[in-house]
Amino acid sequence: MNRILLTLVMAVSVLSVARAQEEARQQYLREQAMLKRMMLERELDSGVYWMDQGEYKLADAKFRYVLANIQGVPSDLAFHFGKNSYFLGEYAQSVDWLSKYIQLKGTRGQFSAEAVQWLKKAEEGVLRARAEEAKERPQRVLSSEYEIDCGPTGKVICPVCYGDHVVIKRGAFGDQYQTCPYCNEHGILTCEEYNQLIRGALKPKF
Repeated sequence: MNRILLTLVMAVSVLSVARAQEEARQQYLREQAMLKRMMLERELDSGVYWMDQGEYKLADAKFRYVLANIQGVPSDLAFHFGKNSYFLGEYAQSVDWLSKYIQLKGTRGQFSAEAVQWLKKAEEGVLRARAEEAKERPQRVLSSEYEIDCGPTGKVICPVCYGDHVVIKRGAFGDQYQTCPYCNEHGILTCEEYNQLIRGALKPKF
């Protein structure tokens, strides 16, 4: 009897030690993820600093480093990378990222008003670039290559119908109104659906 009790006590002890070790490992992983996030935030802040100093190539390197090492791209990075891309003459890239920021934040984001201004300039730059001869450019970094972080709500206004849940098609016999095939009845996409949409992987619901 004593031997059975001893065996049970030893088994419980082993399980307790294993559980404690697993909890310690999970805590370590959480701390490492937090440290990595803090490091990347410092790199982002550094990129913003160099952009403000007019060192656009150095800022670009900082932003690209963050993009290459972060899981969910924060909306602030989308704005800063788009703005810096304009200064580098990468107008299409600038339009892409600034548009993503506006889609995510609408008119209430910290940089929304500024994003609209730079987006207009970038779109004008695209038109100018198309009117000129093609020039050799560095490889573009497009937002469709990354998972965009939609923020704490995890939801985004549908960029297809702009939240109306209705798509208007202009025709020779007048406008045609169709239900948006991507969002819910409130004109909203989940973050997963939004990322699938910008990659061209989201299938219409009907």
